Amino acid sequence: MAKVAIIMGSNSDLPVVQGAIDVLKKFGVDFEAHVISAHRTPERAESFAKSAKDSGVKVIIAAAGKAAHLGGVVAAYTTLPVIALPIKSSFMDGLDSLLSMVQMPSGIPVATVGVNGADNAGILAVQMLALSDESLSQKLEVFKKDMAEAVAEKDRMLKAELG
Repeated sequence: MAKVAIIMGSNSDLPVVQGAIDVLKKFGVDFEAHVISAHRTPERAESFAKSAKDSGVKVIIAAAGKAAHLGGVVAAYTTLPVIALPIKSSFMDGLDSLLSMVQMPSGIPVATVGVNGADNAGILAVQMLALSDESLSQKLEVFKKDMAEAVAEKDRMLKAELG
């Protein structure tokens, strides 16, 4: 039973989405992944969204580029949290995707990370799950501590390099 579902508008989005997959694997979170298009397979998007909760999904990450309506369409059909991941396209460097995702109408919230921000999408999904999972919460504490230590080490190295 997957706790996170990752859906992407095209399999060409996988190289970007891989960052979220890697984060979920690092934290030991079960996930599933699908190619679903808001525009080319709208019935599939609706069906997926309506059945995700019953299949055990707790959070949905929706990656899409260009018009990027996948997250919003899915959010319209579910009460599960949806994290939109805008994919950089050749047109407008992903700004079009970002704006399509963050400008949702009242009542249909979609959390949105930065363009190609797959790692943050994965981390945000883990944080949502950690609200009711103490083991994940502890893993996140270690993750944050490790990040802080890595920055402190970079600071020490810079000071040593500069004298």
